[in-house]
Formats: sequence, C-alpha cells, structure tokens
Amino acid sequence: MKLLCLNGPNLNRLGKREPHIYGHETLDDVKNNVQNLATSLGATVEFRQSNHEGVLVDWVHEAEDEKYDGIIFNPGAYTHTSVALHDAIAGVTVPVIEVHISNIHKREAFRHHSYLAPACLGQISGLGTKGYELALRTFIEREK
Repeated sequence: MKLLCLNGPNLNRLGKREPHIYGHETLDDVKNNVQNLATSLGATVEFRQSNHEGVLVDWVHEAEDEKYDGIIFNPGAYTHTSVALHDAIAGVTVPVIEVHISNIHKREAFRHHSYLAPACLGQISGLGTKGYELALRTFIEREK
C-alpha cells in the first residue's frame, strides 16, 4: 500500500506553535512515527507539507496520477475555507481521510465547519498526532 500524507499551513511549526493545543511533537516526529508504523504494516507513506493552497490542490491531483492508494490529509486552516481543496478531493478517485490534531469541534465556532469532510472518506479529530496513525491503520484495514 502506497499512501500520501499531506499537511497544510502552519503544520511545519508543530512543536513550536501553540503547544498547549498541538503538543510538543514536530512534524518530523509525526513523520517518523507514521513511517515506522507503515513499514511494520507493509506500507509506505510519503510526507509533504505546504503553506500554499494551490500546491496542496496540485498534490491531491497528482496522487491519482502517481497511483497512491489513499491520502492522509491535515489541511490545517484550509479545512474551514477551501472550496478548492474540497473540489480537488471530490475530483479524484483516491480516498482521503481528513486528520486534525486538536478537536476542531471544541474550538472557535469558525473551526466547527469543514469544507473538506463531505468529500472525504472520514475525519479524525482531537486524538493528537495519533490521528495520523489511526488513518494509516484504517487504510490498511480497508485493503484486507
């Protein structure tokens, strides 16, 4: 199984940005944990991060061309603003699981709505960085 893990704006600041909300792990820590788990489960995961919406849209499109089996996607703040990312996800056959480190439904009201969720296989929110690993395990289980 070949998976793509996309991370949106400000996730390059994990471990530094609001650790009381997002914790002390860095994106490299998340990457290492997920890749180690993937290896043990016979899968591969490629990590990418961008602060730019159009780049993320392009990567969603490329996931279909590059034959990924699924996308683990933490879109960050674009969750609540991006019709373009919704349309990109809806326009490809690659399934997407939306992941959020914090519980977006317990935060500010503007964070309660996800434009992406209706186009995704599912959403994991509020389980910290373990949400990435749960998404990975979900894709593995679906393949069986």
